[in-house]
Amino acid sequence: MVWKQVTDPFNNIILSVLIAAVPILFIFWALIIRKMKGYQASLIATGIAAVIAILVYGMPVKLAMLSVAHGAIYGLFPICWLVIMAVFLFNLTVRSGQFEIIKHFMASITADRRLQALLIAFSFGSFLEGTAGFGAPVAITAAMLVGLGFNPLYASGICLIANTAPVAFGSIGIPITVASQVSGIPELPISQMVGRTLPILSLMLPFYLVTIVAGFKKAREVGPAVLVSGLTFAFLQYFSSNFLGPSLPDVIAGLGSIISLMIFLRFWKPKTIWRFEDEPAATLPSVTAYSAGQLIRAWSPFLVLTIMIIAWGLQPIKDALNSVGMLQFEFPGLHNAIQGEDGGLLPKVFKVNYLTAAGTAILIAALLAIPLAGLTYRKGLSVFGATLTQLKFPILTVAAVLGFAYIANDSGITLTLARVLANTGTWFPFFAPVLGWLGVFITGSDTSANALFSKLQFATAQTIGVDPVVTVAANVSGGVVGKMISPQSIAVAAAAGDLVGREAELFRFTVKHSFIMLLFICFLTLAQAYVIKWIIPIYELLTVKSSVTTPNLTTGYVYLLILAILLVSIAIAILRHARRNQQIAEFE
Repeated sequence: MVWKQVTDPFNNIILSVLIAAVPILFIFWALIIRKMKGYQASLIATGIAAVIAILVYGMPVKLAMLSVAHGAIYGLFPICWLVIMAVFLFNLTVRSGQFEIIKHFMASITADRRLQALLIAFSFGSFLEGTAGFGAPVAITAAMLVGLGFNPLYASGICLIANTAPVAFGSIGIPITVASQVSGIPELPISQMVGRTLPILSLMLPFYLVTIVAGFKKAREVGPAVLVSGLTFAFLQYFSSNFLGPSLPDVIAGLGSIISLMIFLRFWKPKTIWRFEDEPAATLPSVTAYSAGQLIRAWSPFLVLTIMIIAWGLQPIKDALNSVGMLQFEFPGLHNAIQGEDGGLLPKVFKVNYLTAAGTAILIAALLAIPLAGLTYRKGLSVFGATLTQLKFPILTVAAVLGFAYIANDSGITLTLARVLANTGTWFPFFAPVLGWLGVFITGSDTSANALFSKLQFATAQTIGVDPVVTVAANVSGGVVGKMISPQSIAVAAAAGDLVGREAELFRFTVKHSFIMLLFICFLTLAQAYVIKWIIPIYELLTVKSSVTTPNLTTGYVYLLILAILLVSIAIAILRHARRNQQIAEFE
């Protein structure tokens, strides 16, 4: 039996929207006013959405329960799989003592918390977003800042806010790839349009972050460093997104801003070293001299992580691994059981790409990092057990959030909210980013938000005479500022920053910044649609016909062989150097 979605169950769009908004309004109320724990708010919101789906939208109880289960399972894999592995890798560096060397190294660059925030939360986080995405950047950078001595709330909060700049090009550009597939606009013009919007935000974001951390006056003290970081990142993000496509802007801009800031800080230092009030008084850092070998060994887990994630992003490797390590099945009772408004049946195929998942790449990096960091696998196993204990509530939260997202989408609740925004006429470009923001808030993913709304953005823009690439790109850009308040992202950041149970504080920390940035993107999109039309790229829509090509698996296997040789060579070099240093120390 097939059930058909409805978007206006009361035949009164205003009343329908008011009811559809109840679960979302509840999340805001629960986290901001009630100060409820994240997993509690998420579970209750999922229950409310299910009741509305069944009683108001007429969704059969069986389909509603299956939809929630589908989302919850997706939350466990691949999302929680990735988060667990990211935190596990970081915990290994802490347990081995290698993170102490990283801390001293960062302090040798600068002991100033403002500049450490730029290096790690903004630049390194952007690099990680470009390679891994899906929660890993926030998990790793927040844990690093806490390990360096940051206030946990500020560490997690600024990492969430810093993560806005790179989200559109995250995971080797997958959000824009999905927007292209759904809308029919080629990847490059969407990448170019987003690359003519977000660099403006990226230019301002470093100063904005430092102001949040230390206040306006203290931010001005490090103005030159902030300018170097922001200008480098914004230029490289613009250049790569406009001329190279959506795959590498975060990797190039993140690395570029790290290198430029490190070089700049060799020649310029702030007059005073700033720390949080509850920290010991700042003194000139007594720099511990570490050899190049020690530094490479300390950073080796993240070096291996970077190599693995970049390799896992290469299509030939994906094809080779998926040919032997991919399970997919039609979700029982749910596949093709829901009919969309356009009359098409909604496929519900669950893919378990257990080899190409980013979490698997991080697991392999962690397994390689255990001996490189000087741990035994027995100790590594105990660290993994402790990591699971640490993340038990965030795992529950993420599963509940994705259950909520799936039932909101399958029942038509999300489409009800989208329909109202689509009916705003010539003002639609102003509200187009709100759709992306709403989609990311609900799903926790810019990729998912683009899958939900890119076609709607395209069709609505055509009806009002606006170039569709403006609104499709606005969906991508608006989504990035919804990431910082998504319950899924809040859960990840809380876990990494040791704030489990304090998700409401973290939500209140980020929510106003999300609205400020959203408003900025809304006005910018409106200007792009009607005033600065010259900024819109010239392009042709994708043709309907598409050729299906069989992937060349040989190339993927060759890449994997090269990757294995590279990793083994790195491991041998690091372990040999560590053994030599140990022998020298024993001899002395």
